[in-house]
Amino acid sequence: MDNYRFILSGGGTGGHIYPAIAIADELKLRHPNAAFLFVGAKDRMEMEKVPGAGYKIKGLWISGIQRKLSLKNLIFPFKLISSLISAGKIVKKFKPHVVIGTGGFASGPVLKMASRKGIPCVLQEQNSYAGITNKLLAKHVAKICVAYDDMERFFPVDKIVKTGNPVRADLIAPLKHNDKAYEFFGLNPEKITLLVLGGSLGARRINQLIEKELDFFSKLGIQLIWQCGRGYYEEYKKFHATDVKIYDFLNKMNFAYSAADIIISRAGASSVSELCIVGKPVIFIPSPNVAEDHQSKNARSLVLKQAALMVEEKDLADKFESVFSDLNNSGDSKKLLGENIKALAQPDATKNIVDEIEHLLKI
Repeated sequence: MDNYRFILSGGGTGGHIYPAIAIADELKLRHPNAAFLFVGAKDRMEMEKVPGAGYKIKGLWISGIQRKLSLKNLIFPFKLISSLISAGKIVKKFKPHVVIGTGGFASGPVLKMASRKGIPCVLQEQNSYAGITNKLLAKHVAKICVAYDDMERFFPVDKIVKTGNPVRADLIAPLKHNDKAYEFFGLNPEKITLLVLGGSLGARRINQLIEKELDFFSKLGIQLIWQCGRGYYEEYKKFHATDVKIYDFLNKMNFAYSAADIIISRAGASSVSELCIVGKPVIFIPSPNVAEDHQSKNARSLVLKQAALMVEEKDLADKFESVFSDLNNSGDSKKLLGENIKALAQPDATKNIVDEIEHLLKI
């Protein structure tokens, strides 16, 4: 049988969306006649990015609980009930053989309703510290695919499979697009290129740092590809120039990675997995505003293996310029970091996850 039907749900950030798309792409490769439906949260970025990848998506009226006291929390119960009802109708109509959740608010109602109907479900947890939605769903699913050790802290050990995190398929192939990349961005191939990534939604502190250091980079002869995030683009687009290319979002990530000589990035799990595949020297600036400070833990695990550098936000003013200068001036350091981070790559992660999904199809 090849006419399988799959529902995938995950969103809110690129860290949930792109793993889901990577899994769908691999399933489609193996089962060309399969049908796919994504379910996301209305008004979130998945409603744009998923159709852009060629898949249909339905949106639920759902959002998370605000950590601070907020009137928005008063309507959360109504959103949850509405989303459970809508998710139940979607599952009943589409009749999926397997449902896959990659995290984010929408995946909760979808997997909850699918599991109630006896449909096998798979969770994919990207981080070293499990998200609240996935922790709540763990007892309802058949398999939980993880990228880190010691995840039995959060999930039943008999359901855990260490697969690694999915990455975009175009990053797994060797990066051989340098000429096209420089042409695409309008950059000088003779200059060092710094790629700045603040995550799909942008990172205010990183943007503030880059703005402050523009003269510093100019004196070093550095040119920039600066992904500032959609919420910050209007504020920073004025700095777009010959040597500073500013984008709200980078759709040609393979070109961006190919052109980069040094990368500054947050340390979310999906970003770390991609950067291991890319194999370029990285300076991580972890977000301190995440559960259990897991971005710092992600980055520190690479630093201990001499596979990356890290500067915490609180130390940027005192340490960033010296850390960056030392790296930029040392070809040996750049080579060592690139080789060591590449050695940590898990290029078969998507295939491993789809293998687990296919096992459920045979039950």
